[in-house]
Amino acid sequence: MTMLAVFRSRAQTLDYLSALRAAGIAAAAVNTPKEAGVGCGVSAKFADRDFARAQAIFRRRAYSSFAGFMKRVGERYVFC
Repeated sequence: MTMLAVFRSRAQTLDYLSALRAAGIAAAAVNTPKEAGVGCGVSAKFADRDFARAQAIFRRRAYSSFAGFMKRVGERYVFC
């Protein structure tokens, strides 16, 4: 399953993406789905098997623009 970290800031999305990759997590920048309802337009995508590690990385940083984590359910993304 695919997970997304959704931010309201492009710069914070890219910083988080860099932190994920530095930790050895395969991650990519993707368009934020319309279901998120945020304006930045870029989210960090990673596999659900890496979710616990991704959350740990998130907690060690101060991201003021974080909107939430989303998971893919069928053809849509939902906040989890």
